Amino acid sequence: MNETIKVLESRRSCRNFKSDMIKDEELKTILEAGTYAATGMGKQSPIIIAVTDKKLRDEISEENRKIGGWGEDFDPFYGAPVILIVLADKEVSTHVYDGSLVMGNLMNAAESLGIASIWIHRAREEFESEFGKNLLKKLGIEGDYEGIGHCALGYAAEPLKAPVARKDNYIYYV
Repeated sequence: MNETIKVLESRRSCRNFKSDMIKDEELKTILEAGTYAATGMGKQSPIIIAVTDKKLRDEISEENRKIGGWGEDFDPFYGAPVILIVLADKEVSTHVYDGSLVMGNLMNAAESLGIASIWIHRAREEFESEFGKNLLKKLGIEGDYEGIGHCALGYAAEPLKAPVARKDNYIYYV
C-alpha cells in the first residue's frame, strides 16, 4: 500500500503524551509540511506558532482549560510538550478552510514520523480574548487573525486506539 495512504489510515488522536520533547528535526519537518497545505487562491492565510517553551505552553493550556470549563487538574493538551497553534488571516475569505488544511497536514506529517498528535479546539476563543491578543502582541505578530486550532505533539505514552470501522454510507457514487 502507498505510504501516504497508510499514514492517512493509521493516524489517531493521542490523549496521553510522554513529557519527552520531540527532536528539532522532526518539529521542523512537521512545520514545513504545514506550510504546504492547500490554501484558497494560494494566499497562504495561516500562520503557525510553534510553542516549545514549557512555561508558555502551560499558560496557554491554562487559558484553554478555563475556556473549556474544566477543573484545575485537567490539561487540555494531555501532557504534550509541543503545541502548534494555527491562526489564519480573517481578511481572506477561505481562512478557516486554509487553517484546517494546515492542521491536517501537521497531524499527518507527525504520524509519518512516529509523532503522536491531537487537534485541540478553543483557539478561536483564546485569540479573541485579551490573553490571546496580548500573546500575539508580545510575540510581535500583527494582523487580524482567527485561531483555528492547536496541534498538540509528542510521543504517545501508550498505544493509540484502533480505528473504528468506517460507516457504510460515507461515500455515494452517482
